[in-house]
Amino acid sequence: MTQLRFPENFVWGAATAAYQIEGAAGADGRAPSIWDTFSRTPGKVFAGHTGDVACDHYHRYAEDVALMADLGLRAYRFSVAWPRVRPAGTGPDNPPGLDFYDRLTDALLARGIDPIVTLYHWDLPQALADRGGWTVRETAEQFAEYALAVHGRLGDRVRTWTTLNEPWCSAYLGYGNGVHAPGGQDAGAAFRAVHHLLLGHGLAARALRAAGAQVVGITLNLADVQPADPDSPADAAAVRLVDGLHNRIFLGPLTGAGYPDDVLAHLSRLVEPDFLRDGDEKLIAAPLDLLGVNYYSPTYVAGRAGGAGSSAYPGSAGSVEFLPPGGPVTEMGWLIEPAGLTRLLERVGADHPGLPIMITENGAAFPDDRTDELGRVADDDRVRYLDGHLRAAHDALARGVDLRGYLVWSLLDNFEWAEGYRKRFGIVHVDYPTQRRTPKRSARWYQEVISRNGL
Repeated sequence: MTQLRFPENFVWGAATAAYQIEGAAGADGRAPSIWDTFSRTPGKVFAGHTGDVACDHYHRYAEDVALMADLGLRAYRFSVAWPRVRPAGTGPDNPPGLDFYDRLTDALLARGIDPIVTLYHWDLPQALADRGGWTVRETAEQFAEYALAVHGRLGDRVRTWTTLNEPWCSAYLGYGNGVHAPGGQDAGAAFRAVHHLLLGHGLAARALRAAGAQVVGITLNLADVQPADPDSPADAAAVRLVDGLHNRIFLGPLTGAGYPDDVLAHLSRLVEPDFLRDGDEKLIAAPLDLLGVNYYSPTYVAGRAGGAGSSAYPGSAGSVEFLPPGGPVTEMGWLIEPAGLTRLLERVGADHPGLPIMITENGAAFPDDRTDELGRVADDDRVRYLDGHLRAAHDALARGVDLRGYLVWSLLDNFEWAEGYRKRFGIVHVDYPTQRRTPKRSARWYQEVISRNGL
């Protein structure tokens, strides 16, 4: 019996990313991205894994779309590979690359699945990286041109456009601590990347809207930052610092409030903010039709003199301690706390009324080492994770949050960035040597959730 129903127009779907599933890394004119380069750098990715083949979605997309239709998905969020569309990062376009996304879009629509396009999910063309990547203004300007090129081909059929996925990761993990491509380790470069990613969003959003795009948004991996001791002033200060570096540095400019003064003061102690130009904040604050929120786990911090901090949060060392998980974790070591999703959605809804929200990623990696009598992966841990987080999303809806949909991460097991292929997030199992797809127990559970529109 369905006990919790979602709104009748609630969007149910799944999400993936180009470099994680497409493969065909050298096919049809695609040029290298920063992840092609990074994954070939010894010691950067587990066991030297690369996305050269991944899930071979480039050749198997029709099979994957049929699988989505079988599961009853109403929407599919995929990203476009910039180096497949514009191999040099700038024009001219590569027609075979655009043709692939043409075919994918048509296949989705033929099955009644709404395509949600993400224009940037971390695979920057290496040619642009060689000229400074997101640390320079040119990349933001070229991103807007690339966005227009994709819209020019797909804009007559795609309604919803997301500019960037998780710019926090692109900036801090890519340029600050080197865990992700391109592997930089410089606080100043990280803050420059933050700004130029936001500027790229603003320029692209304005260009897309002028070209007729109906729904334009961005996806952020916002953090639910909590104090170790709610009554501790030191912990409250730690929360404010981490929240500023993770959430407010993005939400402020995107929603027209500009960079928060305390965040500007913090970054000015680490880098000369000469990359901030008059008028930039106005450009960044292009009207948003939708905010994508990716959520996996909360963040607990304490304010401690001499705290280790984190290289992912420049300037946090010496005053902040990031606490280890205090409860059950996923295979990634991430704390499982669905209530954090409710808190986060309520906070965004209260701080930014009138801004529709969609959960654009939520899911978990587990060992997936058991099968049931039907030969399916018996991923009961994942089912419990997803069930708990959907109930948390429903709690947010019941409290007035304008939540429009939920996209599970991920449709398929795939290349999990620096973790290579050893961590599996998919609701569909992929046997990489044969590329055979097999829906897990979680996939059939999700199929029933969608058919009932509830839990």
